[in-house]
Amino acid sequence: MESIFDEKEKLLILKISEEIDDCKVQEIRRKADNEIQRYMPKRVIFDFDKVTFMDSAGIGLIIGRYKFINLIGGKLEMTNLTNSIRKIFEMSGILRLIPETEIS
Repeated sequence: MESIFDEKEKLLILKISEEIDDCKVQEIRRKADNEIQRYMPKRVIFDFDKVTFMDSAGIGLIIGRYKFINLIGGKLEMTNLTNSIRKIFEMSGILRLIPETEIS
């Protein structure tokens, strides 16, 4: 996972580049939490551009980061959702909590 922080905007972009399954979710969670604590951003965007697979563990990962970021007064957004991942988020109701956004 790659992270990009824009200090001026207080924006942290987390680019996930691996499958999000039960085996990988702990590693992604640890890295994401470390970056969030390091930068204390106002906005965090998860970029799913390179994610080819996600199971229910990914839903827990996103909900957990949503709660964590809300605790520090920030907002969570998502971008570059593939059709299959968007479908999972729609069925789980996550898209009603966490907006999808475009980044340039």
